[in-house]
Amino acid sequence: MAWTYLILAGLLEICWSVGLKYTEGFTRPLPSVLTIVAIAASVYLVSLAVQTLPTGTAYAVWVGIGASGAAIMGILLAGESSSPLRLFCLFVIVAGVIGLRLVEE
Repeated sequence: MAWTYLILAGLLEICWSVGLKYTEGFTRPLPSVLTIVAIAASVYLVSLAVQTLPTGTAYAVWVGIGASGAAIMGILLAGESSSPLRLFCLFVIVAGVIGLRLVEE
């Protein structure tokens, strides 16, 4: 169950990191509330995951999912660069997250 919590937390991290743009400095009420709820839920789910998983592994996976997902959403939603080098770097992040999962005992 800890890995499920962690993956959900990572997906929520993608939501809130993208949501920050739409809050316009927390001046727009609905995007601001949704972003704050996603932040709180994400941190809560990570807190559940670290009860079972090593903190370092959980944190690295959480941040990896969030960072790579936010970068991919930036490409898809905001027209950010999708250069081969950038895509390779995203691949390395994802490979690291998968690697941490595979070596977890």
